[in-house]
Amino acid sequence: MGRAFEFRKERKFKRWAGMAKTFTRIGREIALAVKTGGPNPEYNSRLRGAIQNAKTANMPKANVESAIKKASGKEAENFQELIYEGKGPGGVAVLVETATDNPTRTVANVRMYFDRCGGALGTSGSVSFLFDRKGVFKAKTEGHEWDELELELIDAGLEELKREEDEIVLLCAFTDFGALQKALEDRNIETTSAALEYIPNTTKKLDDAEVEAVVKLIDRLEDDDDVLNVYHTMDMSE
Repeated sequence: MGRAFEFRKERKFKRWAGMAKTFTRIGREIALAVKTGGPNPEYNSRLRGAIQNAKTANMPKANVESAIKKASGKEAENFQELIYEGKGPGGVAVLVETATDNPTRTVANVRMYFDRCGGALGTSGSVSFLFDRKGVFKAKTEGHEWDELELELIDAGLEELKREEDEIVLLCAFTDFGALQKALEDRNIETTSAALEYIPNTTKKLDDAEVEAVVKLIDRLEDDDDVLNVYHTMDMSE
């Protein structure tokens, strides 16, 4: 198995390794969700997804409630949701999703990471056409008849259902996120994560040296507190 496949396996563990950093990211996801859809999760599907992600990361309920209260108060931090685009080593397209209260700082840091890792920060629209924004839900495989549920959930916008190790991954169009989320809730299906993600519509195979260089860039980006997620077109198959 190649280095890219090993990297995909490692991501599951590394992403949640630093608890404090994870809580910071989820706090910003909550702030953005409240800013765009209000503080009531009953009417804000994005906020419900952020709360579920907090639960999966074992973020204390008090922290979640505090984040919602802070984001809906007069002294809420003015986080902006900004996307940066660029090319990484080997010509891989990279999208960097950020939540920042200081865009000048954030863009300077992101540019530095690209430069130091052999890539280049691009302009808006330079690589985003290589991605589709999708609703992505994950749930445990056990406890449900997924073959039957797949047919039922198509009416709620389900586009694809995949099995990955011990998880079920469900994808839908960006506009169907709330509908599919409600359909899962109505069927008492507890998700382990729910998010809007940028899914590559094309991927690129790299040799091991190029993979290592891309991994270094992703690690640098993900270590930045302003960065929520990093998406790329590197082929992650075996």
